[in-house]
Parts: sequence; structure tokens; C-alpha cells
Amino acid sequence: MFVLAEMKHVIRTPPHIFHLKLNDAIAEELNKKLANKVVLNVGLCIALHDITQLEDSYIFPGDGAAHTKVNFRYVVFRPFIEEVITGKIRSCSREGVHVTLGFFDDIIIPPNALQHPSRFDETEQAWVWEYNTGDGDKHDLFMDPGETIRFRVTAETFVETSPSGPENTDITTPGGETSAEEPKVPYMLTGSINESGLGLLSWWASS
Repeated sequence: MFVLAEMKHVIRTPPHIFHLKLNDAIAEELNKKLANKVVLNVGLCIALHDITQLEDSYIFPGDGAAHTKVNFRYVVFRPFIEEVITGKIRSCSREGVHVTLGFFDDIIIPPNALQHPSRFDETEQAWVWEYNTGDGDKHDLFMDPGETIRFRVTAETFVETSPSGPENTDITTPGGETSAEEPKVPYMLTGSINESGLGLLSWWASS
């Protein structure tokens, strides 16, 4: 689930932290820059693990800060494909079951990856597994928000979210109406529970 990613970057150290040791000052700036942020094709950055190399620092004309090229290793959240993870159901919609790990919310289990057969209950706003009891009857098992769920990671999606033009989040529709553009999700996981042992932990507690 967590990996060590090797990275390098030129870090700007402002004068007001020159009193710190260089390693400590750079570590502080690295965590400000990366902690809880998604790096494209790397994952969600959690915390600095260590600094492996520091090159010479330079101060450029007109800028009192020090600029240092740094090689470092960062703890990153990036589950491998087919990894089994336990989280909690955040909400349900027709798009699927939305899962959270507490520190990461962008996980979806689409309808075709749920236990079969399943249906979406509009009244309860929850997905329901129509469990076959084996005697011709069906027992409804609801996937309610807050329930603990075990799922398998089947895909990951990275999206470039850096600004590429003027900041304009409004879109004009053919009818002349203006609507706000939905924010892009930089990193999303897709999961599946369509196999024995996966899904709500309560389903298998007595198995």
C-alpha cells in the first residue's frame, strides 16, 4: 500500500529558516511542498523518509533564498494492482460504491464490480446485494455508509491537474447557461468486490 519513491528537486530555502540545520530546513520545505499532495504517476505523498544527497546551495541575484538540488526518498501511498485493502463506505450512487481510507477518499467500486446480482436502492441511497440463500429465496444485504468493506484494487487513474491556460472554471452550454466545471481528481483507485471473501466484513463474519 505504501512505497518509497526516489525523487529529486531543487528546493528553495527562505532566509527566515537559515538558523536551522540545512537538512532540517530542506526537510521542512519538502514536507510543505509535497505532504498530502498527488505527484503524477507516483502517488499520494505522505511524509519524507530521508534525504540521500545534497548538492551545493546557490543564492541568485535578487533572491535572498538558498537553492539546493536534493535527492530524497518519500513515503507514498500507491497500492499495487490486485492488492486487497480494507476501508469504509463513504457513500453510494448510481456510479457505484465510494470508499474512503480516512486519509484518501477517491476510491470507487463500479456497479459491474459488485457482487452479482446487485441493485441500487433509490430510497436508501445504497447498493444492495441480492444474496441467493440456496433455497430459492433472496436475502437483501445493504452496503450502507460507514460499513467496513474489503475490496481488491483493479485499476488506478492519474490525471494532470496543473493549470494549462487562463483560469476559467465556467462552461457555457448550448442553451446559453453557465455551469461550473467539476474539479479534476488527480489520483483515483477503482476496486472490485465480486468474489468470495470481499465486500462488507459483516457478510463473512460467521463464515
